[in-house]
Amino acid sequence: MARRLPSQPPVLPGFSYVHILGSGGFADVFLYEQNMPRRQVAVKVMLSEVVNDQVRQMFQAEANLMAQLSNHPSILTVYEASVSSDGRPYLVMELCSASLSERYRRERIPVPEVLRIAVRIGSAIETAHRSGVLHRDIKPSNILMTAYGHPVLSDFGIASTLTTQREEDSVGLSIPWSAPEVLLDETSDPIASEVWAFAATVYSLLAGRSPFEDPEGSNSSSDLMARIARAKPHPIGRDDVPASLEQLLRRGMSRRPEARPHSIIEFVRALQTIEAELGVPQTQLEIAMDEWALGTASDLEDRTRLRPIAGVSLKPAKKRRRRPVAQSAQYAGIGSVRDASPTPRRFSHTRPAAPRRRLQITTWVLIGAAALVIGFGAIALAVVLRATGADGIPVVSDIQASQTQGTIEFSWRDPGIDDGDLYQIAVGGVSSSIQEQPRFVVDADPGQTVCVTVTVNRQGKSGAPSSEKCVDVTDSR
Repeated sequence: MARRLPSQPPVLPGFSYVHILGSGGFADVFLYEQNMPRRQVAVKVMLSEVVNDQVRQMFQAEANLMAQLSNHPSILTVYEASVSSDGRPYLVMELCSASLSERYRRERIPVPEVLRIAVRIGSAIETAHRSGVLHRDIKPSNILMTAYGHPVLSDFGIASTLTTQREEDSVGLSIPWSAPEVLLDETSDPIASEVWAFAATVYSLLAGRSPFEDPEGSNSSSDLMARIARAKPHPIGRDDVPASLEQLLRRGMSRRPEARPHSIIEFVRALQTIEAELGVPQTQLEIAMDEWALGTASDLEDRTRLRPIAGVSLKPAKKRRRRPVAQSAQYAGIGSVRDASPTPRRFSHTRPAAPRRRLQITTWVLIGAAALVIGFGAIALAVVLRATGADGIPVVSDIQASQTQGTIEFSWRDPGIDDGDLYQIAVGGVSSSIQEQPRFVVDADPGQTVCVTVTVNRQGKSGAPSSEKCVDVTDSR
């Protein structure tokens, strides 16, 4: 099929046209120079022959969505949206490079680099989902690179809100990265379909081709759709890709939506675990979480704040009765043992053998002290043995907790971790975070009980978990 010629660039007040950047099915992208402030920008202009009420609505939706989401560091920034003098809607966007979509086809991108890109783009997709927005066209060509080498997600042109299903959902469909249910128009869980597309995109960056593309056979639309329906992607074919990563990608492209990771964030955390397995620096999540997104710099302190994960049971706090302390008469006071007698003191003409009694008391005190020393020694030995598991991985102990207005901060002392070791935190028995900092913040409501365990992860291997630390959340206002 012959490629169409680009449209005539519109005259835009305050911008000077430079040259064409690319063409798509609905729009052209031009390089312009903005006069004030002076900078080069990419301008996406809708084609005049496709502009109608439906396209105008799609354009307006894209502009609004991008405006809401483009403050995310891994989502393309939109500076301006308007309509040109000839009636074509346009977007003024951050100038980025499409080099990644060409690079993965011609060279092997290192696995750690792919993981870094995947975690950042996954953070962007999860942020969109939490804002009620589906991207609906996740693929390698929609990942651009900034001038500083940071990946950003672009082209929300066919995005829609999670609560809106439109008849034109099939418009702009990208078959090689589309889930089977999307191709069959049987989507029941749109998040699961986004997980598929995300997994297929990560696979492509590693394999240099889409998951169901046959390097030596026919790859027509019907061929690809038939292979996608079977959901059996070709092996990646790289010795440096760990089996755990390939297994995760296969799970993400499972034929059954319910067998896939339940969310993008679950997928991304699995990618972070693989980073730990490979011994490479863990890529940080870029997800704003409620008040955390509005906090000041002094609030940040490199902490991780999460609300308790959905599905984790936060049991109502039980009232604990104080056990009465049994006070025998012998230990009721701090005076001498003679003064602690519960019976009234009687005078006798016969004097007691005081020196012998004191000797007996001294003997028993020494025996008791020796027993305490032995007991403390045994406890100290147990603590030392507990501090390091049988596999040599340190074990976290003595987790502390403090509450502030429904927020619980758990903290612990460094048990002797090495460079590259990570803390794996589980809330209510469910894995919540993998991080470097020895503290973890959870938001919870009064009347709940939050339980946390911490495990040291060394080169992808988890040691023994800490004892569970549970806190009854109180109303501290």
